[in-house]
Amino acid sequence: MCSLTFTLPCVPPKIPNCSATVAPKTTSISYSAPAKFIKIRLLPCNFTCALSSSLTTTTNWVRGDNSEEDERDFVVVNFYRFVFIKNPEEEVSKHLQFLQVPFPVFTWIIKLDVMMVGRDIHGRIYINEQGINAQYSGPSEDAITYVNWLKEDERFNDILVQISPPIRNHAFPRLKLRYKPSLLEGGVSHLPLTDSSMRATPLTPAEWRKRLEDRNVILLDVRNGYEWDIGHFRGAQRPNVDCFRSTTFGISESQDIASDPLANVNKEKTEILMYCTGGIRCDLYSTILRQRGYKNLYTLRGGISHYLECEGPVEWIGNLFVFDSRLSLPPPSDKTIDDNDDIVFAKCYICDSKVSELRHRNCANLDCNLLYLCCLSCMDELRGCCCSSCTSADRLRPVLVGHQRYKKWHHYRDT
Repeated sequence: MCSLTFTLPCVPPKIPNCSATVAPKTTSISYSAPAKFIKIRLLPCNFTCALSSSLTTTTNWVRGDNSEEDERDFVVVNFYRFVFIKNPEEEVSKHLQFLQVPFPVFTWIIKLDVMMVGRDIHGRIYINEQGINAQYSGPSEDAITYVNWLKEDERFNDILVQISPPIRNHAFPRLKLRYKPSLLEGGVSHLPLTDSSMRATPLTPAEWRKRLEDRNVILLDVRNGYEWDIGHFRGAQRPNVDCFRSTTFGISESQDIASDPLANVNKEKTEILMYCTGGIRCDLYSTILRQRGYKNLYTLRGGISHYLECEGPVEWIGNLFVFDSRLSLPPPSDKTIDDNDDIVFAKCYICDSKVSELRHRNCANLDCNLLYLCCLSCMDELRGCCCSSCTSADRLRPVLVGHQRYKKWHHYRDT
């Protein structure tokens, strides 16, 4: 909790030619609540008054249309930890208080906004009884300061933190730091995630690379199909789902060998390797498989992003899909797609031709918004839409070129 008290001059009266001589009325506002953004609307004063020259020439607010380019280096940070947290709501409050320093900034547009200025962190930070899951962006100093503060807690002092190379701005639109019943989609709060014996054995990137040489293991890509479409490990089958909660490897009631690589395998002896972007989905899914009786389970510690950082694109093809404004990240080398590679996996959703730009787009039809891969020719021909019918839709967003990404739908909604 924090307390904030300040005094403001009244909003200037609506009548511009007011000639009364009554001194400007002041308004005192006291605030006591968890440190977060608040909005206060001040109505025009009941008095009709002549504003003094000092009041009209020296304002106590800062306009919000500062167009100066931010020259700071921003980074994207990812980490998670399954650990018992006795009072997660209290933990959320501690994190909010650390990230948001109470100090008022006044922005005059139509109403007065009172914001809590603090560390410049945008992203998703979820906390519950089973631990924490965080993906956020921010200036390097703020982003690292938060990590260092977190590691002062013995529950998180050895947490694996992954930090991307510098980018020009935030990769997330705003900060969402809150209690969430499930750290990941799919309602997984019932799983014994804090019990490390119920999760798969983690392999370091070097150990993972060596295991991939054994072609007798089963390699599971525990992501979504559209993630596989722009990059994956050699030998991994394409997932047949577009939502993680729909993953059914090894748990489907049907024994369809064509779609389930775990169908009819020996649960006691078969070695199963699982990978995902940052590691959390594999840890979670390995717990499900462990409950189903699978014994030899292994995951890639830190996920694909950690592997590419440590080992480079060895046994990896393509780019890495990420769930922020960047969408696609190439490996830390000049190699993305080898034109001489006999494996052609990235294809245009529209014409089925090979795609050279490994980055998804959203359909320009606001009411479709399909996420898909597209060649430059089809993008130009269909004006950023996924099909001819979408080109005649009532609500079309502008055609985006290069690596731009569409904003959320409400930026384009009818006014």
